[in-house]
Amino acid sequence: MYHSFVSLIVPTLNPGEQVITSLGQCLEQTRRPDEIIVVDSASVDNTAERVRKFAANHTGCGVDIRVISIQRKVFDHGGTRDMALRESKGDFVLFLTQDALPADTRYIENILKPFTDEHIAMVSGRQIPRSDARPSERLVRQFNYPAQSHIRSAKDIPAYGIKAFFATDVCSAYRRSAYLEVGGFEHPITTNEDMFIAAAFLYAGYSIAYDADACVVHSHNFTWKQQYNRNYAMGREIAKHQKLLHNAKMGGEGMSLVKHVATALVKQRAFGELIWFVGDCAARLLGNRAGTAAGRRELKH
Repeated sequence: MYHSFVSLIVPTLNPGEQVITSLGQCLEQTRRPDEIIVVDSASVDNTAERVRKFAANHTGCGVDIRVISIQRKVFDHGGTRDMALRESKGDFVLFLTQDALPADTRYIENILKPFTDEHIAMVSGRQIPRSDARPSERLVRQFNYPAQSHIRSAKDIPAYGIKAFFATDVCSAYRRSAYLEVGGFEHPITTNEDMFIAAAFLYAGYSIAYDADACVVHSHNFTWKQQYNRNYAMGREIAKHQKLLHNAKMGGEGMSLVKHVATALVKQRAFGELIWFVGDCAARLLGNRAGTAAGRRELKH
């Protein structure tokens, strides 16, 4: 991997100083990217200028740092990432959201490791909750991003259903040749571009990996309304893309998550948080159902 060209892409919208912190941490990696592209959606906090100044101050670091500015209205989770990947030069292309910070100096080295297997097309990293994450959010992250790495292929779909397509562009890496072979990200799309391309990889005969050693610090303290809206968008897109997913079964992962979090909160005697988590689950469920219904209606028209 040290002899391959590695690109890192960071989409931004008003990230503040955090984008500079993230870029600085990326330059401290044991395996630096050869190229960093910040795709800024018309931020009003001078993000583009900050990044250009950062790049000018690090011209001797051996990393090509540049900004692509786009209008906010044209941002698309699939389309914008696809554009940036095709603009990049990397044999391997990494994506990192603006609010995800590498947890240590070996993040890039670790997320590239699985690519020694030529059948691996995509790798997702592990998300460690922030210090300010509420107790239920911390438990959700621990459930969704365990300490054990794994690899999934098409043979795992019957057992895992839609969970076989688990992937996250919060912290991900792609083999360029495989990405181009399957046609790239779906777009236009409001969310889940990572899940759908993971499915495309598996059905094309590739494997996808989750590397628990490639860690970033990332979590959200969503309100119930935000959780509803997020799950509405996911339910809608999954319903619209059932053909791409080959109607893989949904499975019972959601109930397993609820049991895991609720049991832990009871053991912690965090009953107030448990009540809040029940509301959070209701928001997730109602949002998903409403989004699924909306997606199915769109398919009929």
